[in-house]
Amino acid sequence: MKSGYIYIMMLLYSCMLYSCEFDNYDEPSSILSGNIVYQGEPINVAINEVNLELWEPGWQLKNRIDVIMNQDGSYSASLFNAEYKLMFRQNQGPFRMITNPETQSDTIVVNVNGNTNLDIEVMPYYMIRNPQIVLEGSVFNASANIEQIIMGENARDVERVSLYVNQTMFVDNRGNYNLASRNLSAADIEDMGNVNLSLEMPNLVRGQNFIYARIGVKIQGVEQLIFSPVQRFNI
Repeated sequence: MKSGYIYIMMLLYSCMLYSCEFDNYDEPSSILSGNIVYQGEPINVAINEVNLELWEPGWQLKNRIDVIMNQDGSYSASLFNAEYKLMFRQNQGPFRMITNPETQSDTIVVNVNGNTNLDIEVMPYYMIRNPQIVLEGSVFNASANIEQIIMGENARDVERVSLYVNQTMFVDNRGNYNLASRNLSAADIEDMGNVNLSLEMPNLVRGQNFIYARIGVKIQGVEQLIFSPVQRFNI
């Protein structure tokens, strides 16, 4: 009986050693980072709404690596040195992917070897040019030129232009990311080259002496908006 107990304990100990050895992998030490851009200019989106997928070829079991996009269009991922396939999820983002000459598709092959920078060139439906937001007393006044980039059969109309404000630096159209908003439908915009919006400053949930704002453009048939950079205002 005693010998059987000793055998079981030795077996459990061996399994523990094997498990520790099996799990003792090095952590990924390389960083892949960059921006989604149009002609070198970052595309501003909502945080964690437009995400990248990375796939590492050559493994029997392929696991997708999801990479969160920041609201300024930047991204960063800790990876092992390897060759990866990079793509956006289907029908995601206020832009169209550009056909990659190497893969002849919207998939990009990237070789990560140490810290690697990769800006991803896309074709946005529209760009927000010369965004101006000023706080005059308790009123935000905003203006912008909404420039159409994609023409022809792939073109889409603007649905609305909006001004959003929030008490944190994360600002977009979702309920948790704006305290107040002003929406202007495309039918009410006479000139996309000179769009103007005004919004009364909302009451803050907590006392603070700063607030954030930015402009967003909703495109027909596209769930995600394109935004201007976030601006901070002292109050």
